[in-house]
Amino acid sequence: MSLSVRDLPSPNWDARPAGMPVDTLILHYTGMQSAQAALDRLRDPVARVSSHYVVDEDGLVFALVPEAVRAWHAGASFWRGNTVLNDRSIGIEIVNPGHEWGYRDFPVLQLAAVCDLCLHILARHPIPARNVVAHSDVAPDRKEDPGERFDWEGLARNGVGLWPFDVPDLGTGGVVRDAVQLAPVRRALAQIGYRVDPSGALDPALAAVLRAFQRHWRPEAVTGQADAGTLARLLGVARLVEG
Repeated sequence: MSLSVRDLPSPNWDARPAGMPVDTLILHYTGMQSAQAALDRLRDPVARVSSHYVVDEDGLVFALVPEAVRAWHAGASFWRGNTVLNDRSIGIEIVNPGHEWGYRDFPVLQLAAVCDLCLHILARHPIPARNVVAHSDVAPDRKEDPGERFDWEGLARNGVGLWPFDVPDLGTGGVVRDAVQLAPVRRALAQIGYRVDPSGALDPALAAVLRAFQRHWRPEAVTGQADAGTLARLLGVARLVEG
């Protein structure tokens, strides 16, 4: 697919810290009622939010902020020991009304454009597959995007990000909740990149992280529970991260 890119500059950017690598790619959905509303907000100096790119539902890509500088898309965030991820990331907003305004499937043309755009970005920057993440991965306590309808598996099949292809869905039985049983769950989540406490029973903070993991790697059941299917996918992704 040949990318169709339109320059639509946003004033909402500043310089990256000197010497900071660009080693993270964060995918979002716009979460607004229309593409135009999202573009207007991302270019509004009063709003003080932006992204490097926006991908419309028809596959048209809008370039808002140059990759060399910092866009304001991630907010308070954490991944693999790093905070303030705007400093080191490129942000792509994908047009979709999101969970608040009628979350729907992402069109095929849009997904193809997102994939091609990601491949172009990965060719320019040393971003490992483990650092191609969702906004919900880096801010699980407050974000859901791009959500469980986004085709992370298809993206990984085309060389963008990670997916445990050899791990089937094992269903929602076998839920674990106590601290001893959850210790390996917490270790695996931390190994992948999430910020989690090292010990404890199932609590709201861990449930939020589990939902973020499920939205990315186990969309069959976004429950916040450590069930058999989630545990299998979790260990599969952890193996890929360290492989």
